[in-house]
Amino acid sequence: MSETETQDAAPLRDRIANGAFLAIMGLARILPYERRIPAMGWFFAHVLGPLAGWRRRIRANLAMARPDLSASEVRRLTRAVPDNAGRSLAEIYSGTEFTDRIHRTDPLTGPGLPALEQAAQAGRPVILAVAHFGNYDAMRAALTGRGWPVGALYRPMNNEAFNRHYIPAMRAIAEPMFPRGRAGLAAMLRFLKGGGWLSLGFDQFDGHGTELRFFGLPSKTVLTPAELALRYDALILPIAGVRQPDGLSFRVEVGEPVPHSDPITMMQALNDDLERLVRAHMEQWFWVHRRWKRRG
Repeated sequence: MSETETQDAAPLRDRIANGAFLAIMGLARILPYERRIPAMGWFFAHVLGPLAGWRRRIRANLAMARPDLSASEVRRLTRAVPDNAGRSLAEIYSGTEFTDRIHRTDPLTGPGLPALEQAAQAGRPVILAVAHFGNYDAMRAALTGRGWPVGALYRPMNNEAFNRHYIPAMRAIAEPMFPRGRAGLAAMLRFLKGGGWLSLGFDQFDGHGTELRFFGLPSKTVLTPAELALRYDALILPIAGVRQPDGLSFRVEVGEPVPHSDPITMMQALNDDLERLVRAHMEQWFWVHRRWKRRG
């Protein structure tokens, strides 16, 4: 199917939403990088966030996880969280302007960096446990800047028209990328078994996961990162692109490797590490997710 036919096959609502996004991003790209990124942050914080109901969701999650926060801090976070999301999306669509900045600064740091360097020399598989924090793609760009290609599993967006440009934008930052599905999973496992590095998310509610703790609350957590690390004797550690106070640069923090034990213990250790990081940078985690939802 041609690109035109794919676009025409998308539902009208999806085409309208995709057209609106392309128009906004097109206007943003007229601006120089240093103004484009904060401009998209402002748009998400003051326009998209309220329209999408994000502020209400953020307040509800904070009421569960951080009931100790003041009303003024909650109000700040209802704007700061969408601002970070908007900046991150603008960075993905900035291509080499974004990746070149990451490569020039080489922002990799943290106690787990020596273990990554040893794994690279030994050709050992690596599981990078990532969350919707800061900018996930800052991590991928930093690793490829060191010559360490990192694969990623992704779920295509429901909006097919949007996928036509979103997935190529992500691929331009780092490859390989594996779509969810039988073929994608098979290719991902071959890549990992051959000594590849794979980033896997773990911070969203998983209905088939195991009930662990996050911010002291029960939340079903996927065990797959730990299970794959055990199966393929892979190094597993947390990693995050932490946005710096200037709003444009990053520190890519490589956490301590998680000792191999059992999947539940390993994933709880990752939840605890993420909680520590989120508490230090509350505005950088995507508090819009329904992390603590209950079923039944």
